[in-house]
Amino acid sequence: MEFKEALARLGIQKLNNLQEQALAAFPGGKDLLVLSPTGSGKTLCFLLPLIRLLAPEQAGVQALVLVPSRELALQITDVFRSLQTGYKVAAFYGGHAVTTETNTLREPPALVIGTPGRIAFHFRECHINAQNLHTLVLDEFDKSLELGFRDEMAAIIASLPNLRQRFLTSATAGSDIPAFAGFRSGHILNFLAASAVQPDLQYRLVSAAPEDKMEALYDLLCLIGREPVLVFVNHREMAVKVSEWLIDAAVPHGIFHGKLEQQERELNLARFRNGSVRILVTTDLAARGLDIPEVGAVVHYQMPVNREAFTHRNGRTARMSASGTVYLVCTGAELPEWIDVAAEPLERSSLPPLPPPEWETVYASAGKKDKLSKTDLVGFFISKGGLSREDIGLIEVKDQMSFVAIKRNKVSKLLQSVGNEKIKNKRVRFEIAH
Repeated sequence: MEFKEALARLGIQKLNNLQEQALAAFPGGKDLLVLSPTGSGKTLCFLLPLIRLLAPEQAGVQALVLVPSRELALQITDVFRSLQTGYKVAAFYGGHAVTTETNTLREPPALVIGTPGRIAFHFRECHINAQNLHTLVLDEFDKSLELGFRDEMAAIIASLPNLRQRFLTSATAGSDIPAFAGFRSGHILNFLAASAVQPDLQYRLVSAAPEDKMEALYDLLCLIGREPVLVFVNHREMAVKVSEWLIDAAVPHGIFHGKLEQQERELNLARFRNGSVRILVTTDLAARGLDIPEVGAVVHYQMPVNREAFTHRNGRTARMSASGTVYLVCTGAELPEWIDVAAEPLERSSLPPLPPPEWETVYASAGKKDKLSKTDLVGFFISKGGLSREDIGLIEVKDQMSFVAIKRNKVSKLLQSVGNEKIKNKRVRFEIAH
């Protein structure tokens, strides 16, 4: 099988049906639109064909992937690097140092992945030479349009004189492809209607008076217990308000919205992924496209603005044949008419406070740029920190920092043990990540 070794590095033995069809259809001289649910493997749908199109002897940027969020840019970049193709890749996005990006472009990568705002900036400043850029991917293109990037996307595409092929993806049916995309009538792979297996979701209605809504959320989170849960709100101001209330109630949690600094966003996602927090309060930014784990429950603390948002939020649970529960926290007003599900009322009850998570996240002030690997960190913590392999959980190595999940009862002793030690002949700062 083509790409067998590369896929094995991702722990994948076989492509799914969607990925097989995308690989067969693109590149084939025609543009391609892929419609499929969140979590169906769209990233490999375009990365694998891209590898076929890249030429090792060709200088400059050859392909561009536009995405709606910086997290998605980093996620796709990590997947591409894991494939170990030999091609250079770079991610450009708001909140990232411009000087770092311009330095990278002095020896241009074959593949650039980024958000429309930052990529448009580089084109305006003539940092990117598009003469050899032949392939464009608009991943979750409807989400980028929804976030207000229409002008930036149009300007970028107008700056690509030698574009030969386009690959568009979306998790939503019925989204109009803007004329500026230049999408020629080509292949359309629609796996939305055929996402054959309907998710096994249970819907529960939590009623509360407006002044009692926060307490109702607290009781609900205690009821959900140790299950990972996403608490969705509509605006970052409400995310902050809910987070502050949970802090006062001593409930460990993370927060995620578009105005957080990049390091804080990465930290909160890492803590949720590794189990250091089991609750993530978030806007719809986490409803699609992000690499976050399967969650047992979704809580709509505020009702979403439309059916599409409702579907995407709920899609974060009951994936891959699992089951999940969706909770609707309602203050007495009728549910929007497009929420046409049978939600069983949930009786509120007072339960013991949530126990602390088993894991704590330790921050390390070094990452890929320092040639640091997961293996280095495991060996260091075992030899210098006195840990066993079972004391170490999920490890995420970023460009300039790393996050390591450590058993909570081992963290204090670990930090004391490694405080004056060097790793790979470099002094690295270790501390609890909050």
